[in-house]
Amino acid sequence: MKESRTALGVAWLRAVHQLLDPEPRILVDPPIVDLLGRPALAPGSDITERMQAPGARLLRAHVVLRSRFAEDRLMESAARGVAQYVILGAGYDTFFARQPEWARKLRIFEIDQPATQRDKLAKISAAGLAVPSNVVFGSVNFEVESLAEGLARHGVSFDQPTFFSWLGVTMYLTEPAIDATLATVRSFPRDSEIVLTFASRPTTAELEAAGAGNTSRLAQMAAAVGEPWISYFEPAEIERKLRRAGFPDVLLLTPELARERYFARQELPLPMRTSIVSAVV
Repeated sequence: MKESRTALGVAWLRAVHQLLDPEPRILVDPPIVDLLGRPALAPGSDITERMQAPGARLLRAHVVLRSRFAEDRLMESAARGVAQYVILGAGYDTFFARQPEWARKLRIFEIDQPATQRDKLAKISAAGLAVPSNVVFGSVNFEVESLAEGLARHGVSFDQPTFFSWLGVTMYLTEPAIDATLATVRSFPRDSEIVLTFASRPTTAELEAAGAGNTSRLAQMAAAVGEPWISYFEPAEIERKLRRAGFPDVLLLTPELARERYFARQELPLPMRTSIVSAVV
């Protein structure tokens, strides 16, 4: 199995955000530029023009918004005593390299499929990025072990309140696989939390429109590199699923809430679909 091309594409969008978008940025992530190398974003170049097209800007806004929201919820979780941070489908996330002071007390576990982890570790080494002592890079082969078995093998403590970030993954999984992951997270102690993203099936109008919304554009990109989406949920459906799985406290990041928290001073367009949700045990 090769490294995830969609995970790498998402990482490039975060890098473009650092280089093209003015302050205040939604996500401040200088290490992603070091990890990937500086793309050729010269003024007036073809790639710069493509990245500043309306659809590209909307897609970029969605990608950085989901990471920012997850990390804000992580900060709140750490303040109430959560001790572990598990990033499921970590891809090329760089929180390990830009930890704020409050995160130093956390044990951080990055979990992904083996090929992506190997590629990321090679890029970390080539970029000369330091890996703090509180970070563990782990891989789980779901063909031979469950998520719970994989987490235990990498030293995750099941009796400690834990924060899970699960961004850009559910759409690639079957519903039983999604339910199994939620059940594993639900087995952790009270105050544990998960932030996840989900996809709503795009409308015909969105698919046909030039510069369509973030969901349809991401789906098209994923299918083009052989990583098609297979699971879709409307916001009410994902909320019901989480409550039935045993999460009593569910917060959907609606466009209205995103505007209030993150887009008041932003030049990037506001994503108009609800696709990010937090659930607390």
